[in-house]
Amino acid sequence: MAKQTRILHGDGAQGSNEKRTSRTTGTVSEPHKQLTQRSASSTARVASSAGKQGSAVHSLRVYVGMSGGVDSSVTAALLKQEGYNVVGVYMKNWTKSLPGFECPWKEDYQDAKRVAVQLGIEFKVFDFEKQYKQKVVDYMIAEYKAGRTPNPDIMCNQEVKFKLFLEAALEDGANLIATGHYAKTKDGKLYMAKDSNKDQTYFLYRVTEDALKKTLFPLGDYTKPEVRKLAKKFGLVTATKKESMGICFVGKVGIKEFLGQYVQTGPGKIIDQSAGQQGQVIGEHEGAIFYTIGQRQGLGLGGGLPYYVVGKDMQKNEVYVTTDLADKALWADELTLGDIHWIHPTSPSTSTLNKLSIRTRHRAPLIHCKATLIDKNTLHVKLLDEIRAATPGQSAVLYNGKECIGGGIIC
Repeated sequence: MAKQTRILHGDGAQGSNEKRTSRTTGTVSEPHKQLTQRSASSTARVASSAGKQGSAVHSLRVYVGMSGGVDSSVTAALLKQEGYNVVGVYMKNWTKSLPGFECPWKEDYQDAKRVAVQLGIEFKVFDFEKQYKQKVVDYMIAEYKAGRTPNPDIMCNQEVKFKLFLEAALEDGANLIATGHYAKTKDGKLYMAKDSNKDQTYFLYRVTEDALKKTLFPLGDYTKPEVRKLAKKFGLVTATKKESMGICFVGKVGIKEFLGQYVQTGPGKIIDQSAGQQGQVIGEHEGAIFYTIGQRQGLGLGGGLPYYVVGKDMQKNEVYVTTDLADKALWADELTLGDIHWIHPTSPSTSTLNKLSIRTRHRAPLIHCKATLIDKNTLHVKLLDEIRAATPGQSAVLYNGKECIGGGIIC
């Protein structure tokens, strides 16, 4: 049975390191350093602020996934304020550094721990690094090798945060889990957040109904500026921390540098598909694996005209481009989706499928559509408007009004 380290920062145990063994799928082996003077001195003030409960004390024990960022920090503070028995959990998913690039996990871990101390809540670390490598990193690498452009953050939510973390938390005594996602949930259904710019339902469409019934999203009714203000009000050490961008485990490393550590690539031809120029070799790329449909930046082509990637051949290691933004290869008014996932266990009715909206990228506008089930894993979607750069491997997510009902992978 795996070990787990638990650090108690609650009543009578503040600042102590107490190791206990309990049954869970997460493990901890990281030694814990002394807290910084800043976080220790502000503990009483923040705990007092968060302790001004807006409701009666709950008997429910909530494990909050704390990444060391402002969103998850405020999530923990709000739940503490509401009277829940809050336990902060840092998920140790990826600690490997690449040459010249330091993995930021240690800094994030320390920030999460400091916030837990400030709030006076128990703090734990669950180690999912082995499973994360298998379920998320290996998946991403395999998809790129196949010429597709995956979204590993979606897989992380499905396989790690709302599966492994949920299972480990429940086994360890939690009643519920919570994360800092901008989304809403009620009765196992998933709804868009108040802040449409930050809404993260796109990344959550593969979470199950059962998992959502055990999940709280306290930030669903707040905008990002409001969350920042709350962080300052609580006096959290993460209040001014910059938001992390890009793939969750790559950190400061570019995707090209990351993939280069795992995939053998070589130079190949860039071939122009523009009218009157078809078939002409106009440049050389570093590996077709690094390019995606619709890409404009990073092609290294001169001439003053913008070029867009319209296709690639992984066997020939060739990338095809055009200067014509109206090129049919860049636009689509229908999609085929595979690996379909519905949040509710049963497929939507035909009447529901005929009145949906679809989103093919985070923050992309919702497009009205009609969907037809080909089989249980395949969906044909007819769009009322064309979309640009529908990229194989990316997710297309379906909405019925404000409710996110599921989606699939663009074929």
